[in-house]
Amino acid sequence: MSIRHGRIDVHHHNIPPAFLKKMSDKGIKKVAGTPLPSWSPEKSIEIMDLYGIQTAITSLSSPGVHFGEGVEQAKTLARQCNEFSAEMVNRFPGRFGSFAVLPMPFTDAACKEAIYALDILKSDGIILLGSTDGKFLGDPSYDELMNELDRRGTIVFVHPNLHPTSETLGLNIPGFFVEFLCDTTRAALNLILKGVTEKYPGINWILAHSGGFLPYIAWRVSLANTFPEFSEKAPQGVLTYIRRFYYDTALSPSRYSLACLRELVEPSHILFGSDFPFAPAAAVALECKTLSDSKLLSDEELYGINRGHALSLFPKYREKEETIHPAPIFYQESLGTRFKRLLTKPVRIMAEKMQNH
Repeated sequence: MSIRHGRIDVHHHNIPPAFLKKMSDKGIKKVAGTPLPSWSPEKSIEIMDLYGIQTAITSLSSPGVHFGEGVEQAKTLARQCNEFSAEMVNRFPGRFGSFAVLPMPFTDAACKEAIYALDILKSDGIILLGSTDGKFLGDPSYDELMNELDRRGTIVFVHPNLHPTSETLGLNIPGFFVEFLCDTTRAALNLILKGVTEKYPGINWILAHSGGFLPYIAWRVSLANTFPEFSEKAPQGVLTYIRRFYYDTALSPSRYSLACLRELVEPSHILFGSDFPFAPAAAVALECKTLSDSKLLSDEELYGINRGHALSLFPKYREKEETIHPAPIFYQESLGTRFKRLLTKPVRIMAEKMQNH
């Protein structure tokens, strides 16, 4: 299959040798219930050529680089993984990009690695897990990092992790089925309700797996607008911030999830993701076929999801004759939104009184 003007895959994992060795040393053979797959850059390219993926922006999956051994271990492993990714980009021009991993939850070290990765290694963006060591994105301790990423207009890919509470439920269900989606949903909502998305609008967030459960529960969680403690942090309304996120289709290309997502966000905020190699070749084939066969998508929307929408975030992957259509800018509060917010203020005050009654 020709890869000219092929898909841009924003959710495609690599497994650097240093990470593989650490997992082996720790005796960890599975990630969220699925066996750690055999992988190489060449295996990725083989799959990419089969399914029309021109460029894959790779990232490290859960559990990241923090294995409970302190900041130095996390810093060293993050640097090794990021330099491996940068070398891979250079070895296979045009085929790979990279989201750099950071030594979370160590904020100062994470800031320094982000600067190195973005300035020296020229990474396309940063990958952050929804939670690390039980601490979700949106936690105030990450404020310095958020400021640095906002200042640089960074693209941040949010991938789920297994929160400690997910591992004590006793359900005996692989974590990637449900608990991964909970982690993404909780992190995204926490970013909104803690005021991070309002305070740092320069960060472009991509949520893995179509945002977990967030699109489905969007209206429900928007009721937070009636709670003063949340409305002050998210003054433009929860739905406004939910619609600012980008969402990838990895393991979520069905007509059910797409119908929900298309009702909620601009088509330009939906991006192709495969989740290879944790999603094996057969799953990637099914994802691509399901998207291509979808009766919900026009040809223009399908091209946008496969490639066009990603170009607004990653213009360096544009072919010479391609036109980039910029994504909508949502950062300025419109007069209509401000008016609606003022109208709902009495409702928020009443809700606060009822809570205190």
